[in-house]
Amino acid sequence: MTDTSVANINPQKTSLSLEYKHGRPLTTCHWEPTSRFIFFGAEDNLVHRFELSSRTVISLAAHDSWVRSFGSAPDGKVLYSGGYDGRLVFWPATADKPEPLRTIDAHRGWIRAMAVSPDGTHIATCGNDRLVKLWDATAGTLVKEFKGHNSHVYNLAFTQDASAMVSCDLKGVVNLWALESNEPRELLTVETLHGYDTTFRADIGGARGIALRSDGAQLALGGISNVTNAFAGVGETAIALVNLVEGKLDRVLQCKDKTKGTTWGVAHHPAGFWIGLSGGGGGGWLFFWKGDADHEFFKLKLKNDGRGMSISPDRMQLVVAHADMHLRTYALRGT
Repeated sequence: MTDTSVANINPQKTSLSLEYKHGRPLTTCHWEPTSRFIFFGAEDNLVHRFELSSRTVISLAAHDSWVRSFGSAPDGKVLYSGGYDGRLVFWPATADKPEPLRTIDAHRGWIRAMAVSPDGTHIATCGNDRLVKLWDATAGTLVKEFKGHNSHVYNLAFTQDASAMVSCDLKGVVNLWALESNEPRELLTVETLHGYDTTFRADIGGARGIALRSDGAQLALGGISNVTNAFAGVGETAIALVNLVEGKLDRVLQCKDKTKGTTWGVAHHPAGFWIGLSGGGGGGWLFFWKGDADHEFFKLKLKNDGRGMSISPDRMQLVVAHADMHLRTYALRGT
């Protein structure tokens, strides 16, 4: 994207640009680096490849449970999928009829998230076994296993220089893992992103969305706060901004009207604002924050709950996986 196009982005003009109806509710989505395809998961345990030019879809089978995370090699030739079956699968993304290149039983229990290093050499995964694992992106071999979380690990991201990873667990504990070290550095605990329901005797929390600011100095963790019912997931949309240099909480981004829901996706736009996807009791929303104030400067009502969000490589569009069986893209219109 050129500097001119970045400057011309105007979130207030965000509009629906494409809809595709699937046969089951969607679980997540991924806009791959070449912009030829969007991949999505659904409640049918399949990986689906949507080709933008032809608007055709093919379905790929390798998981026995919902697919909730995707990643791509920087050149877009290999897709990685992670499921609630604990499997990490490598796919030839552009093949006419992709068959798995490699299937790895990566975690005991769910893979909740994955991340691909900026240089494309490693894949990181995390899950319900409280582990963070580092994999060789070419050979698929386990490079290192990191132990240190005491609850389910919900999300993770590589630092901008690819020398470390940051992870967040169910109770909002944020750890920094240097790739050459076996011991975590606990940055902080984000109490906003965790609650304990005394009625149901259940914890609820974790980072359901994660993203670095464009300069790599700040981390956004999207989740749920002020929970009143853990069983039904009743709480408010929130994003915690963490200073990675100082290891402190900079700010919690919230909604002016205390929208009921969970932040299922977060991204930073190089034009200087944060985007958050909310889904839950308050319906589906896209929120836009400047990052220097607690509340959004704009919000867009969606047709249904969002369950996953990905920003296009040129940063001009978003794709959202919806609970009403639709994949929808939204254009960030210029002024």
